[in-house]
Amino acid sequence: MLFFDAMISFCIRLLGSIFLCFFATLFCWAASPAQGQSASSRSAAEGPIWQRNNPQFEALPLELSPQNHLIVRAFINGKPALLGVDTGAPVSAIAVSRHQHYGLISISSTSKLPPKLMINGALDAVGIAKSLRIGALNLVDEPMVAIDLGPDSRVARLRGEQEIDGILGADILFPTRAVLDCQRRLLILNLEPESETLTPGVNYRGLRSVPIHVSEGYNLYVDGAINGAPARLMVDTGAFATLLHRAFVERMKIPLHDTPFRSAAVNLKMRDVQIARIRRLSVGSVDILGHNVGVMDLGGLIHGGLLAGKHPVAGLLGGELLQRHHGIIDFGTRRLYLKG
Repeated sequence: MLFFDAMISFCIRLLGSIFLCFFATLFCWAASPAQGQSASSRSAAEGPIWQRNNPQFEALPLELSPQNHLIVRAFINGKPALLGVDTGAPVSAIAVSRHQHYGLISISSTSKLPPKLMINGALDAVGIAKSLRIGALNLVDEPMVAIDLGPDSRVARLRGEQEIDGILGADILFPTRAVLDCQRRLLILNLEPESETLTPGVNYRGLRSVPIHVSEGYNLYVDGAINGAPARLMVDTGAFATLLHRAFVERMKIPLHDTPFRSAAVNLKMRDVQIARIRRLSVGSVDILGHNVGVMDLGGLIHGGLLAGKHPVAGLLGGELLQRHHGIIDFGTRRLYLKG
């Protein structure tokens, strides 16, 4: 009961926060779906070997969508669902087009939860899933905000691909002290998080540890630098690729190159995407040399004081870089591990 009480308290705090989920469009340097499928298969085979002796932990293989998102299989009110694992989303969400299919109910007048949540300047309804099951984890009366998943969902529909049904966010990843291995495509949940037992089955050899700063809105930030200039990046597996804020890049006088691509965040308009080649992109002590990144106006996501100070938030550390550099995100210890 302590675990579920903590989950409810966590959700109440989160529902007053800013929702920074970002779904980017296709970029030419993405990992191929075939690679994702083979890695997912390996993870599925590896997980049970140690899990049989560690029932406290649930190892879940992830799939890689054609849009480069990590997907976990779940059940909402007994119906199968595909959820994008999104470290940039403080609150778990359901696609507004799937709200009725899964039978989410409205927030009651006696509930401590708000019936609507402000997301990037627009109000979206919050519904309750009577049951959300992810592997052996079964959550009861789980709040999920109904959002338009935007262009990625429409692209999948046009291509005849299976669309994702929602998002698995920080409101579940933090209380379960989850460990997300982006390269192996493996999500490990701690079913008894109050014990704070170290997560088994994770190999940190050869990886460097970077502290994660968690904002009041439960967004994850790491210290780094762009061409030597100190900056912070939000760790966002919901972002297809690493993206920098155009105003920051222009201030650094880094050349920009136009592309035919456009992208949008939840409740924000489509915006043009450019490309910049960063001479040295640093995350903690890890230096990534000669890296192409997407550049766009992230206004609505990065605003106010986030762009000020000694360590301004310059953009999003996205899925392509996290996968390539064996990113492991530990929500229990609040550390990001990367291979240099």
